[in-house]
Amino acid sequence: MEFNNHDELVAASKNAAKKWRLVPAPQRGEVVRQFGNELRNQKAELAKVITTEARKIVSEAEGEVQEAIDMCDFATGLSRQLYGLTMPSERPDHRLQELWQPIGVVGCITAFNFPMAVFAWNFCLASVCGNSIIWKPSPHSNGCADALKNAWDKVAGEHKDLVLVLKGGNEEAVALCKDENIPLISATGSTQMGKELAPIVSARLGRTLLELGGNNAAIICPSADLDLTVKGVTFSACGTTGQRCTSLRRAFVHEDIYDEFMQKLHAYYATLKIGDPSNSSHQLGPLISEQSYNDMQGVIESLKNKNVTVHGGQRLEIEDSKEFYVMPAIVEVSKVEDEMLNETFAPILYVKKFTELSNAIEMQNNVKQGLSSSIFTNDMRESELFLSSEGSDCGIANVNIGTSGAEIGGAFGGEKDTGGGRESGSDAWKAYMRRVTATVNYGKELPLAQGVEFDES
Repeated sequence: MEFNNHDELVAASKNAAKKWRLVPAPQRGEVVRQFGNELRNQKAELAKVITTEARKIVSEAEGEVQEAIDMCDFATGLSRQLYGLTMPSERPDHRLQELWQPIGVVGCITAFNFPMAVFAWNFCLASVCGNSIIWKPSPHSNGCADALKNAWDKVAGEHKDLVLVLKGGNEEAVALCKDENIPLISATGSTQMGKELAPIVSARLGRTLLELGGNNAAIICPSADLDLTVKGVTFSACGTTGQRCTSLRRAFVHEDIYDEFMQKLHAYYATLKIGDPSNSSHQLGPLISEQSYNDMQGVIESLKNKNVTVHGGQRLEIEDSKEFYVMPAIVEVSKVEDEMLNETFAPILYVKKFTELSNAIEMQNNVKQGLSSSIFTNDMRESELFLSSEGSDCGIANVNIGTSGAEIGGAFGGEKDTGGGRESGSDAWKAYMRRVTATVNYGKELPLAQGVEFDES
């Protein structure tokens, strides 16, 4: 259905939510299960759309579609587990209960790098909770949005308007944020984007679920399995051509193993196969845009002007393509450079020595973002310190795996400038609902709270 303006689209979504909330949650889960099956049937075709638009390699694109399928499975089970609590009442013959109810319309703003998975994180949870969704994809991802909308329409029956797509750029995103009919805005993108949109929503006392930028770090300890570590570091730093919010930006390597680690890392980088992402033999495709390339080169030039050692980072001429293929960069730093404190959405990995683990943790945490982190160690004390309140301050803390590749069963998101929102697993579903505290009096008396006396005189 075509809508003439923003108001018509929002009204349709609101009406869809009102109908959908009357459907029992397990039945809502069944429709989402059917949606997942439709995605299974179209997996190869959907992955091709991702590769075409996001320029992700074949295995990453297929993996992203699988993540959307897995979210459907997760949400189907969740539809029977939207648990509230029953609490003891201080008054006799009373019951105190917590209820969770649908919030209504969810505005969902997504980025180019995960054009289907992040939609699925939001839609699958929001829908089994009884809500509709208005999806504003990245302008780079309109084809992905159309493909998922078509898949939903095949199974949705009378509930097709549960997913509505709003194409456009900043103007359309701002319109969603301003609309008082949309109680929750879930936005994934840069920290700057979040800082611009969040005040608009808060000005009308709306809710935000923000999943923003990361400046992620890994700590490599002397006991680490270096072969495993180098593989994890390389994938985290180079996967999706460094264009993940969880991409590894900084590596702190203990001085005792620094030389050996760097030798192995350079050797692994030398094996990377860069080229057309539709060719399944390739591991890295191009950067998404010329602007991304220019941002990367600006940072590299700034570092070289400081006489900082930079390996790689140059543009690669591949198959007569006009796209911006690059060799991932490894930057060896002797001190924390200003460039390390800001996220560059490109494959730049800063590597620095450390002596004491406490100092490495301090350097890891000393950035404005707090999304993902990892430690590579076979020392239990080191891993437990890293996971303790004295350790990583990030929303994701991994041991012996890289910073990328979060599983849907856990809540995804981070702290500080990453926005504080949580999507996907655990109890992230609660963000899409409103909480009701209910007190039920099943007795014949009316005792007042706190023992207040309010009898007739």
